[in-house]
Amino acid sequence: MMTDLYGLARAELGATLSRAGFADVHAGRVWGYLYRGFERDFGAMRELPPRLIDWLRENATLCELGVARETAADDGLTTKSLLALSDGREIEAVRMQIGERTTACLSSQVGCALGCVFCATGQMGFERNLTAGEIVAQALHVARAARANGSRLRNVVVMGMGEPLLNYDAVMTALDVLRDPAGLAIGFKQITVSTVGVAPGIVRMADEGRPYSLAVSLHAADQTERAALLPVARTWPLDVLLDACRYYAAKTGRRIFFEWTVIAGRNDALEQADELATLLAGLPAHVNLIPLNATTGFDGAAGEAAALDAFQARLRAHGLPATVRRTRGEQIAAACGQLAV
Repeated sequence: MMTDLYGLARAELGATLSRAGFADVHAGRVWGYLYRGFERDFGAMRELPPRLIDWLRENATLCELGVARETAADDGLTTKSLLALSDGREIEAVRMQIGERTTACLSSQVGCALGCVFCATGQMGFERNLTAGEIVAQALHVARAARANGSRLRNVVVMGMGEPLLNYDAVMTALDVLRDPAGLAIGFKQITVSTVGVAPGIVRMADEGRPYSLAVSLHAADQTERAALLPVARTWPLDVLLDACRYYAAKTGRRIFFEWTVIAGRNDALEQADELATLLAGLPAHVNLIPLNATTGFDGAAGEAAALDAFQARLRAHGLPATVRRTRGEQIAAACGQLAV
């Protein structure tokens, strides 16, 4: 069976080559070709001995994602890629460029099983988890495009299709690859893992010492209303989720970002801002207010700008930091909650 090198952290790559009888120095050279040179042809890795190149051709592969379609928006600063997997399934990834910095929004699953009512991915259902190599390949696809535009991949958000913490091992292996200082060297603070509230995964991240930026999709401060928007809340209720968040903050020392998709007439009242501030009291928290992005499967409307501003002001009056997030890529269905194939 061929080994996808993109699915191996550097230590695993070294161990694989060592078992095949190659010196440790060669693993470092292969790694450099993959993640500094973005090389995809083993034959072009000229510093490697011919015997190793032959072994790689016979025993290893590099995940190839076919580009089925790419669509640009925001004057070319946001690009959504429809990427074909080897089994014929498709996923979406998004590249966002600001100056010389590029952010990659990566998918972790084909579809999603959690069924959040306003999310296009949740509406399409779940097909399968992505491999670590398929996640890394998305990042490299974005990194190559960034380099061609004179930019560099600096930030990664695992906020695309799927629930990252339900594909925990593959996601964390991929992030180990992306943050390796000998490769893309993306720091902990520049990597955000988003979850709709998989409490055991949050606790596991804390126990394993993974202080990534954690973004928790909240959207309601009341258990009944949250369960109506996010069915996962029936499995991990609000009190269980908040206990996991407190544990993560205490273990990692990191602030947690709470995402609040603002839906007109549903969760944009000032009284709900008061409830949210009470819920998060004592946590190192920051609230991101996100205007609802349209999907065909949900008939809610985005909150008015005045309502968002008032909600933000009320949170700040409670001493809770809050930001109204700018929407990127909505016209090409590349914004939060819009990714689907």
